[in-house]
Amino acid sequence: MARHVKRHPPSEATQDEALRIARGTQRPGQTKEQTKLIAQGIQKGIEQYKKQQNAKARELDKNLKKVKQQFASPETHEIEVQEKVVYRRMALN
Repeated sequence: MARHVKRHPPSEATQDEALRIARGTQRPGQTKEQTKLIAQGIQKGIEQYKKQQNAKARELDKNLKKVKQQFASPETHEIEVQEKVVYRRMALN
């Protein structure tokens, strides 16, 4: 089954920033349509970057919450460490 993806309209700030970047990299002889298409591509890139950063932030929050819960719990999980002593013989020549 296909998942339905919510589409949010792009923010004005993202559109303005993308258009500003597209105009800054505009080549001589480039038409307005080409500049507009470039701005749309930049806008999609900015939106994708923001989504990735939000996903990373959520993941970090989840991990931080797990760590805080582990330290806050009254039962501390102790790890048993067993020492193993190994004796080496010295070879006499």
